[in-house]
Amino acid sequence: MRDAPGPDEREIAAYLRGGHVLFASMGVVDDVLGSGESIIGGGSLFTDGEWVWRGDLWFYVTTYHLTLPDEFVTRARAAGFQMPAVGQERLMELTDAVLELRSAE
Repeated sequence: MRDAPGPDEREIAAYLRGGHVLFASMGVVDDVLGSGESIIGGGSLFTDGEWVWRGDLWFYVTTYHLTLPDEFVTRARAAGFQMPAVGQERLMELTDAVLELRSAE
């Protein structure tokens, strides 16, 4: 985490919010770092075809200036922070992989 916004923070948050939905949760999750805020749909899962993230990740980026892996930021930046198209087959592969991980827990 940083004390102040990092480079492209706003664009990264928008990229995260614009991901392709793998799993949609209509519920509300609480901020695990203690701000007292609640995030609608925070338990949802999104992807850009390569990375998968929770629906509340944008909140931690903008609220706590959370830094993300360089590889993720490089990918988003290379795409001009525009969500790349992802085919239905790839979305299904990622959904299956997530379900396998969950069942292994």
